[in-house]
Amino acid sequence: KRSIDFYLSRRENRDVNVSFPLLLDNCLPSPTRIVVVVQRVTMMSLLIYLCVAAAVSAPPSTLAAGPRNVLFILADDGGFEMGAYGNNVSRTPHLDALAARSTRFTRAYTAVSSCSPSRASLLTGLPQHQNGMYGLHHNVHHFNCFDQVKSLPLILDQHDIRTGIIGKKHVGPEAVFPFNFSRTEEDGYSVTQVGRNITLIKEFADEFLNGSNAGTSPFLLYIAFHDPHRCGHTQPQYGQFCEKFGNGEEGMGLIPDWQPVAYSPSDVIVPYFVQDTPAARQDLAAQYTTVSRLDQGVGLLVELLRKYGVLDDTLILYSSDNGIPFPSGRTNLYEPGVHEPLFVSMPQSQQSWGKTSDTPASLLDIVPTILDWFDVSYPKYKIYGVNDVQLTGASLLHNIQAVSSSAVPADRPIFTSHNLHEVTMYYPMRSIRTRDFRLIHNLNFKMPFTIDQDFFVSPTFQDLLNRTAHHEATHWYKTLESYYYRPEWELYSLLDDPSETHNLADDTKYTVHMQQLQSELLTWLEDTDDPWRCAPQGVLENSGIYPKSGVCLSMNNQT
Repeated sequence: KRSIDFYLSRRENRDVNVSFPLLLDNCLPSPTRIVVVVQRVTMMSLLIYLCVAAAVSAPPSTLAAGPRNVLFILADDGGFEMGAYGNNVSRTPHLDALAARSTRFTRAYTAVSSCSPSRASLLTGLPQHQNGMYGLHHNVHHFNCFDQVKSLPLILDQHDIRTGIIGKKHVGPEAVFPFNFSRTEEDGYSVTQVGRNITLIKEFADEFLNGSNAGTSPFLLYIAFHDPHRCGHTQPQYGQFCEKFGNGEEGMGLIPDWQPVAYSPSDVIVPYFVQDTPAARQDLAAQYTTVSRLDQGVGLLVELLRKYGVLDDTLILYSSDNGIPFPSGRTNLYEPGVHEPLFVSMPQSQQSWGKTSDTPASLLDIVPTILDWFDVSYPKYKIYGVNDVQLTGASLLHNIQAVSSSAVPADRPIFTSHNLHEVTMYYPMRSIRTRDFRLIHNLNFKMPFTIDQDFFVSPTFQDLLNRTAHHEATHWYKTLESYYYRPEWELYSLLDDPSETHNLADDTKYTVHMQQLQSELLTWLEDTDDPWRCAPQGVLENSGIYPKSGVCLSMNNQT
């Protein structure tokens, strides 16, 4: 029975030495009180929970015997700017070709809308509030996972599976994420070079495959592109998205394998959450160019697998860490901030190629999917909670193979958890999304929503600021005031209001729906040992005279 207590390697620095010219680079309850709880999870919620648990613990998929490898490709702030997801302006023939030999998921979501926390979540299978990567890893932010966390490369290394990472690592500590082969900013390389120079990425991938006994020994190769992340804040000489980097113009360097693609601002597709103005269109056109560079890099990687004769033995996954860096995108838990591209190419299940799945998927499913592919069990261990760590994601291989007995349920809820991006951006949020609704809990709702540095200086956001200051039409679906100041609870009917503009949290017609969603969200937060689960009206006590499972004690701070 629930009560108020319930809710309530290699680290060397080295220069890049390759034969081709390198680029120039300087490089829950009531909105106003702690509730005397929803006393039970509905039967339907319980059934969904049990089904997901069954999928997590199901025996490995029935696959043909032979060598198995994984190529995991991650875009940086990538979105749906590709033909495979209906964008006929952005030219992405290689991503489209990969999608054609994959199952393409239409309802895939990140577990957190920030770079380092998302990367840590997809490499550990744990949400950021559980693995400890609360914000960005680099520089003054300095967040790291807990030392006890068992990451994917750590687990695979213990099973003699060689692991490699090329590109943007952006997670730590090294002991938790020990790749056997590493070419990242953590190894002293420029993140612009190892994340955007597709010729250099190809050379490093060739080096990894050449040293991996490809074809006889299993491997995981994780390619973490830095495209199409913004760079106007750090390297404005290359353009807002580093779209000029390596294009052969004076001072820009040359990437030999890249054929730059330019886009007219008048041709780009402006998503509903971005204002349709010349400044925003120009920003989107620059983003498209870097998406095309990433696309050509994906083509080089697939050709390398073919060169080494392992393409037909390699599970290929493609996704992105969080939403695109535009309003309501990255750092938000609205649809544009968490909805991700995802396709999974399973070589021994060609009947799944070219198919579309609307099964709800989470990037927390990446770890159990890859472990399932390698037939490796998740280890038993604790972090700081009283219970053993349990993955709440599930293998997607059963859905791809249409094994209905152990597939992820079609009505499975998706959970997200966000605390910070930059160290100054404390705005914790928790969310649950079902097919029909999204519920967001803004824990720091009395403070304005925070804006990160590179988005703040972007043409798109400066355009919104200037138009608002001069009382001009913004051509945007929100106002800055409503964007900054958010209520504690946001409830949206996604079928009636896909743009999430009509908050139903205070509408009594939706009270039952809201209480059910709060209960399901709370269950997940408890299962994943969320230290914030009592906030903002309560304090979690879980030591001394209090049970280790924790109780929420009211601060009587409602206003």
